[in-house]
Amino acid sequence: MSLPASRTHVPCTITGGADEIALARTVHCGETQLARVPDGMELSCGDYVVIATKYGRDLARILGTVAPENRGRWADTTSVHRKAVQEDLDRYEHNEEKAKEAAKTCRAMIAEQRLPMQLVSAHYILDEPRLVFFFTADSRVDFRGLVKDLVAKFHLRIELRQIGVRDESRLVGGLGVCGRVLCCHGITDKLKPVSIKMAKVQNLSLNSMKISGPCGRLLCCLEYEYDFYREAKRGLPREGSRVKFEETLFRITEVNVLTHKVRVEGDGRVMELAIDRFYQDEKSQRWMVSEEPT
Repeated sequence: MSLPASRTHVPCTITGGADEIALARTVHCGETQLARVPDGMELSCGDYVVIATKYGRDLARILGTVAPENRGRWADTTSVHRKAVQEDLDRYEHNEEKAKEAAKTCRAMIAEQRLPMQLVSAHYILDEPRLVFFFTADSRVDFRGLVKDLVAKFHLRIELRQIGVRDESRLVGGLGVCGRVLCCHGITDKLKPVSIKMAKVQNLSLNSMKISGPCGRLLCCLEYEYDFYREAKRGLPREGSRVKFEETLFRITEVNVLTHKVRVEGDGRVMELAIDRFYQDEKSQRWMVSEEPT
């Protein structure tokens, strides 16, 4: 694995202090954390540092500073242990090569013991004698025998972490249907939950193949424009409601806020009418269609 250059094109200087909080992304797994920068330490966006993670002290990259009003998205903060030197970067790349062989060994042991689990990756913690294996499984797995064999093989502290399919995509990376890097891997790991309702509000196809990512779950990007569509449709007739037009009762099948058109069906006809022609009667509260202006 080749690490990116230590600097980015975004100018940013972070001087350590009591109120200086930086956003750091762990290189291996892509998890982001708030990190306190010690007094006297000066960092720039793109610099590599060693921070305390839930797996141990590991290599991370500084993304920038975080304003106080935006710190509530993170449950807690960690600390920058030190700025990474070339020796740290070389050791990280060496460990990544070793991790590939460790993963092969672990997969062979899993197959030999016929355990219902799929290994995703292996990772040597940079600053600690610890080897972490990430795996997915449909249920709980008794891997005590596997851990015993791995300890005997590598003579290190072994940790097995069960992760979900979304975490697997974030860890491994890849391209989405849009052709860009997966959101969970390239943008942020603090994505909001998504639901089928978001696809419905945006008039997207409910074909699971079209609105699901490589992980098999709904696309994370469904959340991006959901608030816009929800606000734009507020005060407009709902799809499925009935409206009387030209002495015929029509059913509204689609409200398209981008084209400003409403599709209605009835009496064997399908029509698209301008959104601004629809209004709600004050007495009956029913939706009506005004006459087309001449």
